[in-house]
Amino acid sequence: MSTVAASLKKIEPDRSNLIKALQAVQEEEGYISNEAIAEVARHFTVSVVEVEGVVSFYAQFKRVKPGKFKISVCDGTACHIKGASLVIGWISDELGIKGGETDNEGLFSLEIVACLGCCSLAPVISINGKVYGNLDRKGLLKILKDHRKGGAA
Repeated sequence: MSTVAASLKKIEPDRSNLIKALQAVQEEEGYISNEAIAEVARHFTVSVVEVEGVVSFYAQFKRVKPGKFKISVCDGTACHIKGASLVIGWISDELGIKGGETDNEGLFSLEIVACLGCCSLAPVISINGKVYGNLDRKGLLKILKDHRKGGAA
């Protein structure tokens, strides 16, 4: 039994549970794959198009498999003023990805968030929940290099 099927087995196939089911699948898998959409559609006896419509409507659902390291770049007011757009550009240049994407190696995912709540450390990123602040290009590239090698900066 797939992990998606195992997640769905716990949820009654009532259409009012569709979002709950998709949340459970994403929690288990990290994203919503085409295969998962098909399994959810079968479970709820609805069309694949209907499930895809729900997934595409809600921003909480991710369609791209996340990388091993999830980079969240804060673009809240303090970080924005202190150079978040530069940080985003440096990451994009280094990894070849934009917000919402995962690199070709499946190592890094990038998301731009409204706030990480660390304004005094602006500009700030977090990688898998660990916060890195007061970033400059050199420091950021070292953090990425350390994560590539498998360690934390």
